[in-house]
Amino acid sequence: MPAKRPMRLPPLPQPPFPATANKEAIADLPLVSYEGPIYVISRGKDVKKAVRALRRERVLGFDTETRPVFRRGEYYPVALLQLTGAHATYIFQLCLIHGHLKPLRALLADPKILKVGVAVKDDIRKLQERLHFKEAGFIEISHLTPKIGITHTGLRNLSAILLGVRISKAAQVSNWALRYLTAAQITYAATDAWISRLLYERVECLLAKKDL
Repeated sequence: MPAKRPMRLPPLPQPPFPATANKEAIADLPLVSYEGPIYVISRGKDVKKAVRALRRERVLGFDTETRPVFRRGEYYPVALLQLTGAHATYIFQLCLIHGHLKPLRALLADPKILKVGVAVKDDIRKLQERLHFKEAGFIEISHLTPKIGITHTGLRNLSAILLGVRISKAAQVSNWALRYLTAAQITYAATDAWISRLLYERVECLLAKKDL
């Protein structure tokens, strides 16, 4: 996708923060989506180059997408891995690059590169079924937020409380295993990883101020 200038967020909410967020309050917030460069990695030969770029980062926003299940007994492996750095988001179509996963395994097992997100435990478990790696460097953002008085979890709720924005969930139950993802799917997937990175930076900054 063509590179765009990353959007500016509205003025950040200031502490003290509400412990929770309600649906009505969230609905009134500005809707945001990722507008930076997005690289969809669907060819094995592009994996190494993408991972090299990601290895220059200290913190990566992390998320995955899996085709939704509508019937009992159905199961689908994780389809996408999204990683966002300071300048771009990379979306790996795991079903199309399955023979070229070694660089990704090493990245996900590197304790020096933080992979940050919300509800990462389940994402890691699903990824391990496909990539067979030993995770290191993962941080669950909702484990940090109680330190600043926020008890409500979930990416959408934390985005509202800490960033003052609303993110769309419209594409959440779409088919993520498609060979050719729609523009809406790509933006949705990138936004979740991007917001995760912003949330971690926000929490890290607030905790540092608290310790001063």
